[in-house]
Amino acid sequence: MAMPNDVWEEVSQEIPSRDDPFLQQYMAGRANLIAQEKTKRADAAFRQSLSPIAKRACRIVERVRAEELRTTWTGDVEEKMASETHATIFPGMMFSMGKDRMESTKLWRIVRQMPKGSLLHAHLEAMVDFEYLVRELLKLPNIHIASDRPLASPEALEQGLVTFRYRAKERLQGSSVWNADYKKDKFLLLTKMADEFPEGGRDGFIRWLTGRCTLHPQDARHQHHGIDAIWAKFQNCFISSATIMTYEPMVRLYLRALMRQLKADGVYWAELRFAWPINYCRDRHERPEQDYLHLFEVIQEEIASFQASDEGRGFWGLGIIWTSLRALDTRPIIEDMDHCITTKMEFPNLVLGYDVVGYENPGRTLRDLLPELFWFRKQCAQEGVSIPFFFHAGETLGDGDATDCNLFDAVLLGTRRIGHGYSLYKHPLLIDMVREKRILVEACPISNEVLRLCGSVSAHPLPALLARGVPCCLCNDDPAMMGQGTAGMSHDFWQALQGWENLGLAGLASLAENSVRWSAFEDEDSDAWIGNIKAASLGDSVKAQRIKEWQIQWEQFCLWVVSEYGDDYDDTPEPESAGTAAAAGKEPAAPAIVAEQA
Repeated sequence: MAMPNDVWEEVSQEIPSRDDPFLQQYMAGRANLIAQEKTKRADAAFRQSLSPIAKRACRIVERVRAEELRTTWTGDVEEKMASETHATIFPGMMFSMGKDRMESTKLWRIVRQMPKGSLLHAHLEAMVDFEYLVRELLKLPNIHIASDRPLASPEALEQGLVTFRYRAKERLQGSSVWNADYKKDKFLLLTKMADEFPEGGRDGFIRWLTGRCTLHPQDARHQHHGIDAIWAKFQNCFISSATIMTYEPMVRLYLRALMRQLKADGVYWAELRFAWPINYCRDRHERPEQDYLHLFEVIQEEIASFQASDEGRGFWGLGIIWTSLRALDTRPIIEDMDHCITTKMEFPNLVLGYDVVGYENPGRTLRDLLPELFWFRKQCAQEGVSIPFFFHAGETLGDGDATDCNLFDAVLLGTRRIGHGYSLYKHPLLIDMVREKRILVEACPISNEVLRLCGSVSAHPLPALLARGVPCCLCNDDPAMMGQGTAGMSHDFWQALQGWENLGLAGLASLAENSVRWSAFEDEDSDAWIGNIKAASLGDSVKAQRIKEWQIQWEQFCLWVVSEYGDDYDDTPEPESAGTAAAAGKEPAAPAIVAEQA
């Protein structure tokens, strides 16, 4: 029942004004509490050391973001987009639904220009667009295709295991792989089979094979199907693409495209997980190599070639985190570990660390793998090589189950970084240990969303870790399979910037700086690793030099933001000294990175 007017007039006189001293005191205390909490954040020190030009750039980006929240993701736009996509448009919406609109925004243009430092969590075989790779595969002479069954039904087209190999002589005889009477594992000339593809010839073949290697947007949207369902499709993508990139000409082409895309996106260093079986063949060779030495020689050559080119000038390089499939039995894992050590001895600058990969929920836990891991550590010591652990852990929705407990073993085994760490926020003691031991969390928001750990970036736990002071960085995991269309990290950076109010450009830059700070640029024992993380740009290591270079790139980027958007979004005078230093390519007077106290 509504108040009578005469009663309301009397009551309304008793409601305090916002200008009343006790409400102002409350608001001041409230603001102080919020500010006090922010001093505990992982990016607090970075924010405090921002240069004047960087502070202005952060303010501009905050206003651009606020404008686009009002104009791009709500109102009339929502009504129009909903009719086109059958989805409600909102800030931080599901990546696959918002990708095209994301790429049309000012915030996207800004993020594309940002120096992102290092990519620390990605899988080598899932980085470059598959349509491009399939088209290039068709251009190579004498590539043949075989299948483990006739690809004559919709089920076989979706599940059949296809293999691509070079054959010195063209093999044209035999029933088409698309016919029911095809004899399994018989190799036939790829171009001929592509032209005979029953659903559209060569163009249809390209669409089919690309689709086999890529998760479709609807796969990620069907959240009610659960994690097991999307992982079954995801693993099929790796199976489908398994032999596309194991032939020397394709490896070289792939690496060139990968490094071009990374450099263009502001990524200057990458540490790529590598989990190929021994099925690599040299150019115009039919038999696979017996070890990985020639493959790593090719990787080394391509890195050097790219760095020597005009396009690759300033690219720091890339390295490999050797990975074994966690689902394997003891013998194949030990054999793979042995290959890792042998390859490390021949290419000490390329093999950076060791990990186990694959779907965590049904796979072997780190606890189960303890005998193999301790054998590996002992063999490394005997051979005099340093191969630290960089473990996947906590990529699960579990809470206290065996998979979730991989986090405990990862920390106890001395991992230097944690891949994903999605469930870490549930463990207060582990959070404290990770922070104290300076273990970095390699967060992959889009991957976690696509693989149904969360509905959208808004529900991702990374902000909770940052609020607790845990060092983190952003990574893209498997961009070619996730539908990102590029090997760069701009999509994950944009999602984080647009999706999390507390982050802002300064927080985003702190994540980028962390990626450089926790990079494995050179072999370091545990003491040197922690010491160089603490020293940051004030040390004398390769890492310190790279951090200084990133600082310069960051200041130049901030100057670009101010130059491009300052007139429209900020009228604060530009600090001449900072802008001059950045424009001249000199190290900023107030470094963004400060050494930590021991």
